[in-house]
Amino acid sequence: PIWTDYLFWRKQMKNLKQLMLASAALIALGACGEKASEPVTKAPGEATAPATTANVDGARLRNAASTPEEWLSYGMTYDEQRFSGLDQINLENVSDLGVAWTYNLSTNRGVESTPIVVDGVMYVTSAWSVVYALDAKTGEQLWVHDPDVDRSVGVNACCDVVNRGVAVWDGKIYVGVIDGRLEALDAKTGEVVWSKVTVDQSKPFTITGAPRVVDGRVFIGNGGAELGVRGYLSAYDAET
Repeated sequence: PIWTDYLFWRKQMKNLKQLMLASAALIALGACGEKASEPVTKAPGEATAPATTANVDGARLRNAASTPEEWLSYGMTYDEQRFSGLDQINLENVSDLGVAWTYNLSTNRGVESTPIVVDGVMYVTSAWSVVYALDAKTGEQLWVHDPDVDRSVGVNACCDVVNRGVAVWDGKIYVGVIDGRLEALDAKTGEVVWSKVTVDQSKPFTITGAPRVVDGRVFIGNGGAELGVRGYLSAYDAET
């Protein structure tokens, strides 16, 4: 709901001066009883992408629940239950969790992304539809894609210039840009493969939602009803 999003944004902006992405690692499973080590903050740097990157197809998405060590789509599975089958963290060892790494998203605007984790890489978005690819184990930066949005578009966004995340399919990362574009990025490099304007940019449409991919088609919606436009859903060929 819009009001819930607005309250969440206000709380974020009041309490946080700098937003950080953190990954928690479970320390001392089984016989090991050591406490978590001190947090290590990773400065943005260069790292090497894995040989297999975002090699996702329909079968893999349909069976996403069988690989709970990854998070392949916005709601985990096509029915978006957001349920993780991981069971290593439990009541007995949850107190041993500690921060493994942090990464600075370098923004004081709203961050509402669901990180996608696939083939050892975490894909996460921040304000203004910027996409980050990080090594999921170390937090090292693999690449960053900034779609260079005209900041004047921000006035059309009811609840800050947020982005809910990306979709992955066949070596590509798909992101809805707040100015109405849908972009496909090379999962290994972050380079733009294709970019399409999906709305009438003379009207106050915005995109903050995450795309979905089904059978080689990328679906994306849009918003802006607060300012008098009517949202709709469109689909694009994932390759072109």
